[in-house]
Amino acid sequence: MPRPARDVPPPLELLCLKALWQLQEGNVKQVREIVARSRPLAYTTIMTVLDRLVRKEKLTRRKVGRAFVYSPAASRDTMRRAAIHELLESFFDGSEEELMLFLRGPGAPGETRSAAPAAGAERIDTVLL
Repeated sequence: MPRPARDVPPPLELLCLKALWQLQEGNVKQVREIVARSRPLAYTTIMTVLDRLVRKEKLTRRKVGRAFVYSPAASRDTMRRAAIHELLESFFDGSEEELMLFLRGPGAPGETRSAAPAAGAERIDTVLL
């Protein structure tokens, strides 16, 4: 049985989406220029990722001359909501209260964690806040 598609894209797809949120719309070359600041990838790699995002309905595209111009189909906030929902369902059994307790960190009033926090847990708490 095939796994259901995730709403949250993997890192490389998310990097391309972030570039298009910044551009609002752009072609492969423009997206590649932004992505190359953190990951120098081939033109064809970016083209493949953008095409994959179109198939997943995360992007739309239209033909302009000989090239395609891509636009995000969903806003950054919509994707953030999907990511938080996935996190909530995967790690906190859908409990917003459990997520909030976790974000408050160890030693917060009402928290019942008995195990010592894992190495780097303090860093995770501040990143999520």
